[in-house]
Parts: sequence; C-alpha cells; structure tokens
Amino acid sequence: MSADTPRRIVLLRHAKAEWSDGTDHDRPLAERGRHDAPAAGQKLAQTGITFDLALCSSAARTRETWKLVVQELPHRPKTSYEERLYEASLGELIALVNETPDEVRNLLVIGHNPGVHALADALAGSAEGDALPRMNRSGFPTSALAVVSFTGSWKSVEHGVGTLLDYWTPRA
Repeated sequence: MSADTPRRIVLLRHAKAEWSDGTDHDRPLAERGRHDAPAAGQKLAQTGITFDLALCSSAARTRETWKLVVQELPHRPKTSYEERLYEASLGELIALVNETPDEVRNLLVIGHNPGVHALADALAGSAEGDALPRMNRSGFPTSALAVVSFTGSWKSVEHGVGTLLDYWTPRA
C-alpha cells in the first residue's frame, strides 16, 4: 500500500468491570458491562468499518468485552491478544500501533484508560464537529470508542497525525 493510503484506528475502552478480590488483570465484566459491550459492537457495525486486525489487551475484562463486541460485527477480524496493552503508557501504545503491518487499513484497539484516551487525544491533530470536546469532557468512560483517521503508514503514526472522526459512549 502506498504512503497516501487512508487508514483508521478505532480505540475502544473495555466495558464496565466488577471490583473483585482477585487481581486487577483477572477482573470480569459487571452486569452493566455485559449490557454496554454489545451496544459498542452495534455502534462499530454502524460505522461500516471492516477491521483487518483487532489488538486486545490480555486482561479478562477486555477479552470479555471483545467477545461481546465481535458478535455484533458483520466481519470477524484477525485478533491478537497483547499483554503489552495492559497498563501501557502513551509511548508504549504508539510503539505498538507503529508495529502494525502495512497491509492493515483498519485497526481496532481494545484497551484501558488512561492509555486509550491519551492515545485518541494525542493522535487527533484535528476533529470533525464537536467530537474532541465531547471526548475530553467525558473522560473516555468504559465502552467508549473513538474513530481516528490518518494517511500514511502505521510506522508514521505519532502525535497529531490524525483526525478524530467520531466519538461515542453508551450513555450519550
């Protein structure tokens, strides 16, 4: 694909999780999360984006979110469960996106805050409509998603390269 290939990255925060006595990594979804995750999947399906790759944190709540989201999509993308998405910093998230193969046009990342919010905010050099202020006002709650477009290779992803096309929360 050429350097001017349009690409999209969708950042999805995991659905609402239970607070449990187990480890943070093993927390399951709460009832609200099990309700909101399919709604996020329906919103993703409505975008018409066909994802080539989904990168999902290895944490239980993100895996469970993805299991519910993907059932709503018309096409199941290749999925990679990434330990590095759990507790990733902004720099680590950008580095992970930079590793995406160039044949991928549309990437879905299912992760955690503050990382997914920081990444969406960092990539958005511009925004359509009121998407950016809505995203920053809401603080990127559970099951929220941001759609960012850019042109170029995944290796070129850095601060300000994209346009925030859409921002959605289940409680909007």
